[in-house]
Amino acid sequence: MKILLIGASRGLGYALAENMLQRGYQVVATGRAHSTGKLEQLAIRYPQQLTVESVDITEPQQVNALHQRLGNGQFDMLFVNAGVKNDDRETIADVSTDEFIRVMVTNALSPLRVIETFKDRVTSQGTIAVMSSGQGSITNNTNGNYEVYRGSKAALNMFMRSFAARNPDGRTLLLMAPGWVQTDMGGPEARLTIDESIPNLLNTMETYVGRTGLHYLDYLGRVVPW
Repeated sequence: MKILLIGASRGLGYALAENMLQRGYQVVATGRAHSTGKLEQLAIRYPQQLTVESVDITEPQQVNALHQRLGNGQFDMLFVNAGVKNDDRETIADVSTDEFIRVMVTNALSPLRVIETFKDRVTSQGTIAVMSSGQGSITNNTNGNYEVYRGSKAALNMFMRSFAARNPDGRTLLLMAPGWVQTDMGGPEARLTIDESIPNLLNTMETYVGRTGLHYLDYLGRVVPW
């Protein structure tokens, strides 16, 4: 299986890259410029399987340049991993306009721009997946908190729903919720380790290969309510 993995320089994205390589996938993995050091070290271990590229998905010209660099090759899966957050204590009443825009552009707008740019590089029976969050569920938001981040992931989910409606083809579309994971962003108090989340998340994606339409799932394959 050949994968284009966007956003793999650290945390969940890096763990996904490593797990995909361990399973024998061919992977093109990206990070922002000057942040790909760990990926380049990983490429030494997997020289025949891993290609490292740099791109900042918030810069459309860089996304277009990557599209050109990769030529006409086809991928079995495109996975877009992007996530930033504002200060956890900020509500909508507190957050600055600039910070709100930063979170929304990174978490919602830019992943869909990548998907729109690279959809022609995904095979007709392939998978287009994006890292969402259980916090993007409107149904499950019963206690508030993290509302800017929640809003960005809910917007991401809505944009993917629109993409699915406009592209009713044979491909599988996945919104993946990895759970609350111990990363730089998730923090040390998170419920799951990376090793408890990512291998299971990848298992779920493998199970859904060939299942057409849009699916919003957690790392154990459970359907997440919208």
